[in-house]
Amino acid sequence: MKKDDNYQFHFDTLVVHSGYNSKDYLGSLSTPLFQTSTFTFESAEQGERRFAGEEGGYIYSRLGNPTVSALESRIASLEGGEAGLAFSSGMAAISAILIALTKSDDHIICSKGIYGCTFGLLDLMKDKYRIQTDFSSMSSADEIESLITPKTSCIYIESPINPTMKLVDLQLVSQIGKKHNIPVVVDNTFATPYLQKPLQLDCDIVIHSATKYICGHGDVVAGLVVGKKDFLAKVAMTTQKDIGGIISPFDAWLLLRGLKTLPVRMDRHCSNAKFLMEKLKEHPKVKKVYYPGHSDYHDDFIMTKQMAQGGGLISFEVYGTKDDAQQLLNELQLIRIAVSLGDAETLIQHPATMTHAVVPEKERLDMGITDQLLRLSVGLENKDDIWADLSNALAKV
Repeated sequence: MKKDDNYQFHFDTLVVHSGYNSKDYLGSLSTPLFQTSTFTFESAEQGERRFAGEEGGYIYSRLGNPTVSALESRIASLEGGEAGLAFSSGMAAISAILIALTKSDDHIICSKGIYGCTFGLLDLMKDKYRIQTDFSSMSSADEIESLITPKTSCIYIESPINPTMKLVDLQLVSQIGKKHNIPVVVDNTFATPYLQKPLQLDCDIVIHSATKYICGHGDVVAGLVVGKKDFLAKVAMTTQKDIGGIISPFDAWLLLRGLKTLPVRMDRHCSNAKFLMEKLKEHPKVKKVYYPGHSDYHDDFIMTKQMAQGGGLISFEVYGTKDDAQQLLNELQLIRIAVSLGDAETLIQHPATMTHAVVPEKERLDMGITDQLLRLSVGLENKDDIWADLSNALAKV
């Protein structure tokens, strides 16, 4: 995509055009799908040069593929990073980065509240490699500084946090990371690069479960990473290549298609969510509502400086017991019970027994995940129809 050096394309244009030039592919408007496992060489010597890293070009789709490369270039452009890497799942991306950044006996500082499988991975790394993790609210510089040790290899953050929607001041954490030469990794799945750009706040690595908003259609499982070119090149030729959690070319093609509508979809997700959040806050059977900038965390100032809008996720607590929360789910007609998010359909789940079931009860409650907490992924349907379904279910609890 060519442009005047003095002109910067807007995000809405980059999601459609960046990372691909139709002139390089016989004028094909749509990015071609290179559904191939391997690539031929013109000669034995060319194969030798490519394996030695002396010549560019494709070798084998586990090591690189043109469709995948277009996706990696596009997500790097959207996040404002030097390079991107695509993986077979969000957890493949997370595990690759944490493995790349750590060795046995290292230490990780992590936001207080993370996806259940990320918690499980950290637990596994503790058992197998003696890598310790301290969970922190990261509410002050002193709190973070007090946890840093000579063994601290990275700081890992979700913001907004899954599923409590609490925000972490990314600029504050990145300043501390730079001071101590500790890389800061941010899971940006909930916000997407449309609403939040951690690299612009001096964080080092951004991770996405591309299964969610990046895809937007509920038909792909994938992960994406953006960061410095040299670091990701090392990850690609070690952790990614040897463990093998690569994305398929077809899934990469689907993500490229999904990305083109990301801004349009996110605006609708956000406007629907804000409407529903206000309705839930007024409902007598709802105890608390958690939504960036509109919850009891008093983190409005953080949202104002690092997020463009609040996103499409709402968590809320109902009065009563776990049975009451589950009954609400069972009374819904339009809204689907499912653990993903970011789809066109509105989805709801019970974190304590679903996404965060792997987290021991004590740690789960310390994260703020009660038996009465529900997480709502607001879809693209008419907002009044979504509310009618929710309010009807609440009336029956």
